Amino acid sequence: MISSATVYCSSSNLAPAEYFAAAGELGRKLAELGISLVYGGGRVGLMGCIADAVLQSGGTVKGIIPRFLEEREVAHYGLSELHVVETMHERKMRLAEWGDAYLVLPGGFGTLDELMEVITWKHLGHHQKPIILLNLNGFWDQLLLFFDRIAAERMLPVDHASYYRACTTVEETLQLLSAPPSA
Repeated sequence: MISSATVYCSSSNLAPAEYFAAAGELGRKLAELGISLVYGGGRVGLMGCIADAVLQSGGTVKGIIPRFLEEREVAHYGLSELHVVETMHERKMRLAEWGDAYLVLPGGFGTLDELMEVITWKHLGHHQKPIILLNLNGFWDQLLLFFDRIAAERMLPVDHASYYRACTTVEETLQLLSAPPSA
């Protein structure tokens, strides 16, 4: 049973409007399902949008932010819990540990870094948690093709796509989140 989901996503306020709409919808649905949000603790971009949506819908939000980002005034102080840590590494470890599943929305270098880490850890057997990419407007298409190329050149196992699932809608994301683990 999934009781908390770690969400990785953009901190940019310039992301396309449809990404903000999806983040808000996902946040509302997580709260309705009683799934708490674990995320990077920011009040900006898609991160702030999904956190606000969960909170406004009566849900629980746990944020983890490194001190240097808190000091830049991007921390979201209205959360259920805000944990200020010293390093990005500590933040990433808590994000990975505290969620029962990983939901990955469009994002930049930080989101990509977090995605690569949890996929690598799954490949190495460190966890068996679901990894779900919300592939809005084909955002992740080129990366998924690149993964296929790496596998074709025999640097990844042929079953590499079993480590994650990609979907195109919030509804499909929630269906995958509630699906029993595959054998």
